Amino acid sequence: MMRSDWTALPDAVTTEIADRVGRPFTVRPAAGGDHAEIAAAVTGPAGTVFIKAASGGPESVSFRSLRYELAATGAVGRWPPAVLWQIETGGWLAGAFEHLDGRHPDLSPGGPDLDLLAEALEDLGEIAAPDGTWFTPAGRLGWEHPTMDGGTVVHSDLNPANLIVTATGLRIVDWAYATRAAPWLELAMLVQWLIGSGHTPAAAEDWLARFPAWATIDRGVLDDFALHSAAKWSARAQQGTAGWVHDLATWNGAWAAYRRR
Repeated sequence: MMRSDWTALPDAVTTEIADRVGRPFTVRPAAGGDHAEIAAAVTGPAGTVFIKAASGGPESVSFRSLRYELAATGAVGRWPPAVLWQIETGGWLAGAFEHLDGRHPDLSPGGPDLDLLAEALEDLGEIAAPDGTWFTPAGRLGWEHPTMDGGTVVHSDLNPANLIVTATGLRIVDWAYATRAAPWLELAMLVQWLIGSGHTPAAAEDWLARFPAWATIDRGVLDDFALHSAAKWSARAQQGTAGWVHDLATWNGAWAAYRRR
């Protein structure tokens, strides 16, 4: 999805935003990410909020994705930023999220923030996905395996850019791909990011071994998951030049090779 400039918003939307944050207000576009058509921190007399917006009405992929993220974020609890308010007008949807100040965590071996991540993973593994629309594991990953199905909330994209260490602890943003699944799936999808943070595949698995959900996974299931992940990202790397895609192909390839040994 291509990120649009703030000026793409129609006057009807910016007027409603101004009515809530106050006038005058300043806009600071998000530095990264591409899941939202518009994403920016907006500061006015009433404070700072993080705005995501999408156009095209309910038939638009970006519009449906944002509506889905707003619903999923509001259902999870303490980890996501709070949804403060929503605007839907003129074919646009805008959502205001709690603005989080902080830094991205250090997940390197022995890093100071691994314990914060472990606390989040332990809690998320016990949160039942409420009724509503969620991704299925097959819909999220592109392949099926019956052991991936389950009833817990899986963020499914716990890369360090989606983790923010605030003054009160770790928070998790960007729930656009929240999935109803077995809790081990979150752990398996984290392997790539641990490897990308400097862990060897063996060290990544050793760190994940502390979680009961990891211990319940059959070795063959993990072999299959690693193989499918490596194949998926290898194919995508052959089709494009984006650095992050090639990184994921490298990290998942390393994990699959380790499991083959």
